[in-house]
Formats: sequence, C-alpha cells, structure tokens
Amino acid sequence: MDVMGDKATLLETGRFVPSADRDDPGVADDPGAAAEEMQHRVAAEAGDVDAMSVLGSLLLRRGDLDGAESLLRAATAAGDRAAANNLGVLLHQRGYVEEAAGWWRIAAVAGSAAAAHALGRHHRERGDEPAAEYWLRQSAEQGHTLGAYALADLLEHRGDVGAERWMRTAAERGHREAAYRLARALDRRAEQEPPGEVGARPDAGRSPLDEAEQWYRQAAARGHRRAALHLGAILEKRGDLKEAGRWYLTSAKDGEAKAACALGFLLRDAGDETNAAVWWLKAAQDGDGNAANALGALHAERGETQTAERWYRAALDAGDVNGAYNLGLLCAEQKRTAQADQWYRRAAYAGHREAANALAVLLLQGGDALGAEPWFSKAAEAGSVDAAFNLGILYASRGDDTAALRWYERAAAAGHTDAALQVGTARLREGDEQEAERHLRCAAGGGSAEAAYRLGTVLDARRPAAAAPALGEPAARKSECEEWYERAAQQGHRRAQVRVGMLAAGRGDVVGAARWYRLAAEAGSRNGAFNLGLLLAREGSEPEAALWWTRAADAGHGRAALRLALLYARRGQLAEGQRWASRAVELGPAEVAERAGRLGEALRQELSA
Repeated sequence: MDVMGDKATLLETGRFVPSADRDDPGVADDPGAAAEEMQHRVAAEAGDVDAMSVLGSLLLRRGDLDGAESLLRAATAAGDRAAANNLGVLLHQRGYVEEAAGWWRIAAVAGSAAAAHALGRHHRERGDEPAAEYWLRQSAEQGHTLGAYALADLLEHRGDVGAERWMRTAAERGHREAAYRLARALDRRAEQEPPGEVGARPDAGRSPLDEAEQWYRQAAARGHRRAALHLGAILEKRGDLKEAGRWYLTSAKDGEAKAACALGFLLRDAGDETNAAVWWLKAAQDGDGNAANALGALHAERGETQTAERWYRAALDAGDVNGAYNLGLLCAEQKRTAQADQWYRRAAYAGHREAANALAVLLLQGGDALGAEPWFSKAAEAGSVDAAFNLGILYASRGDDTAALRWYERAAAAGHTDAALQVGTARLREGDEQEAERHLRCAAGGGSAEAAYRLGTVLDARRPAAAAPALGEPAARKSECEEWYERAAQQGHRRAQVRVGMLAAGRGDVVGAARWYRLAAEAGSRNGAFNLGLLLAREGSEPEAALWWTRAADAGHGRAALRLALLYARRGQLAEGQRWASRAVELGPAEVAERAGRLGEALRQELSA
C-alpha cells in the first residue's frame, strides 16, 4: 500500500509499526529468539493479554497467520488496541479488507496511531480522501512517523501548502523518503527563486538549496540512492568533485543508473576515460540512454563508427531522442545524407531543437531553402540559438535585412558571438555607435577576432592623436583600442596585426612593429607586406624591403608598386622602374596613379633619349 518510495515490508506498511509503545508490539531486540518466544507463550497460555498480543505479533511477522490469528483475536477481545491493529494487518493480508478496516477503526478510536495510519491508507486506496486525511492527521498528530509521511503525500497530491510541514516532520523523525522528497521540493524552489531571495522558512537565513543539501545528506546516509545522486549533482555544480564522486559511486553501487552515468562523466572530465567507459557501460546496460549516447560518442571519436551507431540506437531504444540526433550527426559525417535526414527528422518531430536546426542546415546545403526555413523557425522558437542565427543568415541572403537583424538580435541576446558581431556591424552602419560598441564588446568577449578588431576601430576613432615619445622618455601606455587590436591580432586577424604594428611603430617600438607586420605579411596581408618593406628600408635593409614590396604589389597594392618603381629608377634599372610605374597606375589609388604616371613618363623619356 505504499504510495511511493521504499519497498514495502510488514514493518514499513505502518500496519505493524516498530515502536517503543505497547500499541506496537514486536520491538524486542531479538523477537525471534526461541527463549523469549517461549516465555511469551507460557504467559499467554496462562491468560496474560499482553503476552497474547506480543506473541501474536511475533507469529504474524514470521508469517504464521493461523497461529497469530487466534492469539490476536483473544487479545483484541480483552481490549488490547495493539492486537486490534495487528489483527487488521493479518486480515488485510488474507484479503478480508473490510473486516481489517473495522479492527483498525476500533484500535484507532482507542488511540492507536499505527491503526489510524493504516485506516487512513485504506480510505485513500478506496478514493475517500476526506476520511483518509482525517485518520492520517490523527496518526500524524500522535507522533506517528509514517502517518506524518502519508498525510504529507496526500496533501502534496492535492497541492495543499500544508504538505511541507508534515513532510518535514516525517523527515525530522528519520523517514528517508520524506527527507528525499522534502529535499526535492526545496531543490525545485531554489531553481525558481531569484538569487539571494530568502522566503518565509523556519530557518529564514538559509537558502532552499542549502537546506535541500542537508535533507539529501540525511536521506543518502540512510541508503536512499536517488538522494545520493542529487547530492552528488549539487556538489559537482559547486565544484566539490571529490565528494560528488563519492556520492555518485555510492548511488551507482546501489543500482542507480543515472548516478553511474554521472560518475562516468566525472571520470572522463578528470581524464580517466577507461573507468568512465566502465560506468557508462553499466548505466547503459541498466537502460540509461544518456550513458549509451556517451558510449556512442566515445567510440565515434575513436573512429569506431559501427560500435558508435549500435550505442546510439541503444540510446534511442531507451527513449533518449538524443540517440536519433547523434545517429543523424554520424550519418552526416559519413556523407550518408538520406539517412542523416531520416534521423534528424525523427529527433526533430520528437521536439529535439538542435536536430531541427541540423535538418534545416542539411536542407539548405541541398538547395532547399524553402524547406529549411520552417525547421529553422521551429528550432529557434524552441530556444535554439544557432537556429536563430541561421535564420538571420537566411533572411540576409534574401536581402531582408530587417528580418535578419531581428533574428541576429535574438541570438545575440542569448549569447551567440557571431550574431552579436552581426548586430554590432549593423548598428555601426546605422550610426548607432553606443549600441554597436555594446554588441561588439559581447562578441569580442566571446572570442570573435573580427569583433575585437572592429571594437578597436570604434575606440581608436575616439582617442586623440598621440605625439611620438621624446627621446629618453618611456613609451606611452597601451590604449584600450590597442589591447583589442592585439587580442584580434593574437587570433590571426591580419588587419589587426597590421594595426598593432602601426601603433607599435608610432611608439617607437620598431622590433614589435616588424614582428606584427611580418606575421600579417606571411599570412597574405598586402598592407602588412608594404609596411614591413617601409620599416626594413628605413633600417637600411632595402633588398629585403624590395622582396616584401614585390609581394604586396603582386597582391594589388598600388603604393608598393610605386615604391618599387622609385627603387628601380634610383638603381638605374629604368625599364623595370617603368614597368612598376605602369602597374602602380593600374592599381591606384588616384594620388598614387598620378605620381606613378609622372614617374613613368619621365622614365619613358629617359629611355627614348
């Protein structure tokens, strides 16, 4: 008759409850001891009512219903309320439910808390909740632990706010399931309450999560495996990984598959992939889909695709829709597009938002933009940040910048780095520098090199021009814009590398400038190659400078072509100088073309003289 929780036994049904009172006999230190039983038997045969009641309870516990019934009936006839309660238990076991309820009522009216509890449970099973609440409340108010728990369960089922009081009462009296359920309620409250908010609680200075942890500990210490699992999760989130692992291990050894799975992830993060796989295997064999997915991913990383597929299918069979999504990813990597589409659809129809996004990407790559759009929308509405960003890309490709910006903003608000960059860039175009800076800072903080560079340009435009340091004076401190440029440059952003080089050169740091110019030039930046050439020429390394100018000019840099024309003219290589002058005219810009034209004409006249 247990509503939920521990496996029911005779003692745990509440119809024969261990207690120090006469209402609940059978609590001797060793009730099965032959000598003690003989004493009770002798006394009972002599007409001792207490002995009849205790001996009847001992036989009931042993399963000797025939021997127990006559003794309990005799003791009940003599007015023993504990015997009446236990007689009800015996009759209930034999299937005489209504007669059992009659004896429980007699015992409950006589003051038996255990009988009131049993009677309350009986009425609840019959659907008579008012009667159930009456008798369970009688039992709970008399201090009966199981009565308090059963009352709390009934009130909680009805959504009554008084449920927590009785659940707490049962927990304080050592009921482990009550402790666990109280902890779960506090845990859920902690998720809903804003940080720092303290509600009206008996211990108003503590957060719900702190109190939940206390009750999880109590239940876990009494062997409640789910409490141990949740306690481990709290400790893991806090960073107490060693203790979290101990509780996960305790729960896993007791057969909790989710704990075995969580322990596997903890071990993997610690670098112990071998033992992680052992616990994932145990959890997966016990039906945990998350563990099966983890095993699939492990084998996929090793290139064992067939084994990975088998575990992903096992996850799906266990009811974990991530299995279908992972199968889709696996097929997509193997270019099995049709099968990837099938698995993505299966997961997407089951509500998997990332599968819906992946399906849309697959359709878009296949040229089906119309088919992709509703799946992007479905995924985005379900909370997929990537899908919101992809919708922005889709609308931008159609020229609908307003709709694109709306989706970019939605993705950016959820922390999508590339979306924040797009919003920042759009705001810059609109002239809203303040909003642009805010979004660029978000994107740059998220690791976008382009955003860091653009943020640097925004800040750079605001700062006053700095004079070169006087001889002997320390170089000026780096500005914030230079710090952002440098962050982008360190990520390989070529324009940022050039800009950092220019700022370093402005401070007189020739070595630093050359290093950044060279990095940009070697990565293909024509401005980096041109500036490196200028720096080398000033330092007297004109031949090497010519090499970098040539690279820049070949990449379309007009000023580099002009520099080469001047260099060859000075050397007397007039034909080569004229060739580069002509190239500079082609490349521009206008002022370069004008100068190169005059130089080319002079060289032509010199050659024809």
